[in-house]
Amino acid sequence: MQSHSLDVDVHIVLNDICFSAAHVDDLFPFFLRHAKQIFPVLECKDDLRKISDLRIPPNWYPEARAIQRKIIFHSGPTNSGKTYHAIQKYLSAKSGVYCGPLKLLAHEIFEKSNTAGVPCDLVTGEERVTVAPDGKQAAHVACTVEMCSVTTPYEVAVIDEIQMIRDPARGWAWTRALLGLCAEEVHLCGESAAIDLVTELMYTTGEEVEVRNYKRLTPISVLDHALESLDNLRPGDCVVCFSKNDIYSVSRQIEIRGLESAVIYGSLPPGTKLAQAKKFNDPNDPCKILVATDAIGMGLNLSIRRIIFYSLTKPSINEKGEREIEPITTSQALQIAGRAGRYSTQFKEGEVTTMNREDLSLLKEILNRPVDPVREAGLHPTAEQIEMFAYHLPDTTLSNLIDIFVDFSQVDGQYFVCNMDDFKFSAELIQHIPLSLRVRYVFCTAPINKKQPFVCSSLLQFARQYSRNEPLTFAWLRRYIKWPLLPPKNIKDLMDLEAVHDVLDLYLWLSYRFMDMFPDASLVRHLQKELDGIVQDGVHNITKLIKISETHKLLNLESLSAGSQSRLSETLKSQARRTRSTKRESKAAEPPSCSAGDRSLASRLVQQGLLTADMLKQLEKEWLTQQTEHGKERTESGTYSKGTRRKKKEPDSD
Repeated sequence: MQSHSLDVDVHIVLNDICFSAAHVDDLFPFFLRHAKQIFPVLECKDDLRKISDLRIPPNWYPEARAIQRKIIFHSGPTNSGKTYHAIQKYLSAKSGVYCGPLKLLAHEIFEKSNTAGVPCDLVTGEERVTVAPDGKQAAHVACTVEMCSVTTPYEVAVIDEIQMIRDPARGWAWTRALLGLCAEEVHLCGESAAIDLVTELMYTTGEEVEVRNYKRLTPISVLDHALESLDNLRPGDCVVCFSKNDIYSVSRQIEIRGLESAVIYGSLPPGTKLAQAKKFNDPNDPCKILVATDAIGMGLNLSIRRIIFYSLTKPSINEKGEREIEPITTSQALQIAGRAGRYSTQFKEGEVTTMNREDLSLLKEILNRPVDPVREAGLHPTAEQIEMFAYHLPDTTLSNLIDIFVDFSQVDGQYFVCNMDDFKFSAELIQHIPLSLRVRYVFCTAPINKKQPFVCSSLLQFARQYSRNEPLTFAWLRRYIKWPLLPPKNIKDLMDLEAVHDVLDLYLWLSYRFMDMFPDASLVRHLQKELDGIVQDGVHNITKLIKISETHKLLNLESLSAGSQSRLSETLKSQARRTRSTKRESKAAEPPSCSAGDRSLASRLVQQGLLTADMLKQLEKEWLTQQTEHGKERTESGTYSKGTRRKKKEPDSD
């Protein structure tokens, strides 16, 4: 009652309540008015609920609803010929679109189609290839599923790996393709676990689903014994690991045994993966062993006799975006195991086992379980929906807009809203940069690996340049990535090169959305091919890089941070310059292991077998002893320069 900041009407109501002339409930309208000022969502919640209504998604695609489509589901395990039959239909049609989960698969169909005399274009997030000399679009197109057009009419559409409609992050792209493609025939390829959901979804569109079942073309068996030792490896074996550290460890152990191995993992550039696959498949190449992650599960044709699971646990991201380590699913195990003994390879029968004896019973249990049925299809808010949200909530950040959208969204029972943590990560990363909402949205949908600091900082730098209206030219990009880049000398260098490749991918992805600001796509693509070659050479010599990295660990380099390791040679050179300029120590006292050149000499000697790890340790001890003795001599006799410096420091030391 003493407050002077209260509105008159609130003051009157409070006075009435004190004298029992009003009820405390009479304060509610004033509370609501205050709440709407603090939480603007309350003012327009009905409008927001309408905008975020994701029910009845088939109605979002009027062009597809205007025709009666024929849906054919090709169901079967890996190596059953299901995709082959769908592609034959695609090739024989007057027009068609292939939608795959990977760039590698889109490339494969693009090449297969053109080789068969069917002109076909390629469309991925980072690349557009038109086969017609005049630039006219071909009647057939092979694309990644996110890039398919839902307004172009086709005779036949093929959607590969349809079970990925349940993917927590990318499922929305399969939902969009399934509901939205304007094709007379839509051929779906995938696991039988998705049949029921697809049938339910097509029921809501009034379309029937024809199911064609396929059986595996070649037999595959789970062995009754584990490998137990890498000494038991045979030509045609593939050791499947679920971490890069295991990849490095296994390939190094194989090399110690005098065998040569190819290496394939997810973050390698596509060209490097294909080169490693070609090396492994070549019967005339001495490389007969493959070490790989589950990246071999899709997109690569490999001549594998036996799959060996190095472990059965894999890091994964759950629906809440949390990291978990748990046993691989039946679907994942079947996808990987199915790579053994594929039809049209030299091995007509496949075998599967584990590295460790205790894992074998678990593998058999996993493979014998029924595959969990696909129960829900992913959805994703569009740029238009987010713009409408922003109209009602103009002062809200994009990341918060996404949170509010997900909170308000309503979906039917067969759908879920995809995990948008990566989108929000990018939104928060570039939040302070002044960009229009539509441009900000596009930057946030750019596919980046948020585990790679250099890729994340590059997205930030690209957005900053864009906001200044400064085109990102080829010359600018070369300076930014410090081109030309040297071949990798160790594993850290190789990982840095992979990150640079991802940054070039990011540039190319943005160049198709903002052509005026990212004008040099063709030059960057050529640069990326050069980089791919450097990475290929690095992976070809990966065991040497691992060996050198181990040597660096012996030199106590493991205590350095990742960032300092990447700038190691630069730092050492600058330290050497400072040492010379200040004359803090005489040349005789400079340790041989403190210069980049000497370190590489040690690495070369170990690599050539002239030094062993034990010898290197012994040399270190001897050098430290010598350094101590030299230090004593200098203390006793001294040099002119050091004597002078010592005299100057004496008052301080006293």
